[in-house]
Amino acid sequence: MTAVSIVEINDKAGLKRFVDCTRTIYKDDPNWVQPLMLERMDVLQAHKNPYFDHADVQLWVAVRDGKDVGRISAQIDKMAQAQWGPNLGHFGFFEAVDQETAEALLATAEAWLKSRGMVRMQGPWSFSATEEVGTLIEGFETPPCIMMPHGRPQYDGWLKSTGLDKAKDMYAYSINLRNPMPDRAMRIVKMAEKNKRVVMRPLNMKKFDDELKIIMDIYNEAWDQNWGYVKFTEKEAKHAAAGLKPVVKAYRTYICEYDGEPVAFMLTIPDVNHKIRDLDGKLLPTGIFKLLYRMFNGKEDRCRVPLMGVRKQFQKKPLGAAMAMWMIDVSRQHVEKRGAYFGELGWILEDNDGMNSILTEIGCVKYKTYRVYEKPI
Repeated sequence: MTAVSIVEINDKAGLKRFVDCTRTIYKDDPNWVQPLMLERMDVLQAHKNPYFDHADVQLWVAVRDGKDVGRISAQIDKMAQAQWGPNLGHFGFFEAVDQETAEALLATAEAWLKSRGMVRMQGPWSFSATEEVGTLIEGFETPPCIMMPHGRPQYDGWLKSTGLDKAKDMYAYSINLRNPMPDRAMRIVKMAEKNKRVVMRPLNMKKFDDELKIIMDIYNEAWDQNWGYVKFTEKEAKHAAAGLKPVVKAYRTYICEYDGEPVAFMLTIPDVNHKIRDLDGKLLPTGIFKLLYRMFNGKEDRCRVPLMGVRKQFQKKPLGAAMAMWMIDVSRQHVEKRGAYFGELGWILEDNDGMNSILTEIGCVKYKTYRVYEKPI
């Protein structure tokens, strides 16, 4: 077998190679969804993604016999270091066709980080906790939802072969949206409904920017101490809002207020991956028309909850759980009336006992597990 060579990616053409690399990796995987090139380029270009404002990034592609057979990123996030300790470096976007390729890519990322003074390597973070996190280790038999990673069953062993080991697992839960909540869960929901100090309201689309500020403020507070989380900057919040606005609907986005103050929210979006599976990552010449019709024909099918938060004063308290369940149930009812049948909630940290219990209580099933790895370097 010809040796693997590692090529730095430093231009737009290289970024397209970096994205297209997954075509080779997953050519025989029926559950792979090739992402839209336009969307991936938005993530990977420094002038488009405000993550680059506080991070140094390098990308590589692995090549054998003239073919791209793997990829990886290495990044040093100054905000992650401030939150989780100095000398922490990340890797991400990890993909490889075989163990030799995997080890060469990981060695390259490690050397880059080590040469810049890092003493811990952690990942995959692609690029951060608000984007795609970890690699899939359970749940290969179903396709990934939007903004969630996929993976190959061999990755866990290949990563461990380089000295990386589990740092944390995250779960994704599925829910059959056609099933009503269990009776016990509905009794908990009624507690929030009957509390005169609590009001739940849909997102006000006419004040979208103001509403997103409220959501981001709650989210940053709620997730502040969650493992691996780094707060949204104002610029990142605006970037996220611009990307989400086309898919946000008031009937599946809710804010709970307590004595008139926003204290919890839940955002549900369509599973765009389900709508682009046959587009092969391309919007032209006809893909854009197919996607627009599927997105805006008034029907729902598969949904995902990517963002949810409850302010700290209500976390680990019955009313906090009741508000979360209430928002989930109302959103479920509205999307189910429009044809939705499947929902994903996640990711959830393995040791977030409160949220894991809530999702189990309402009839969700843990169906995917993702893993982040770490080692000293």
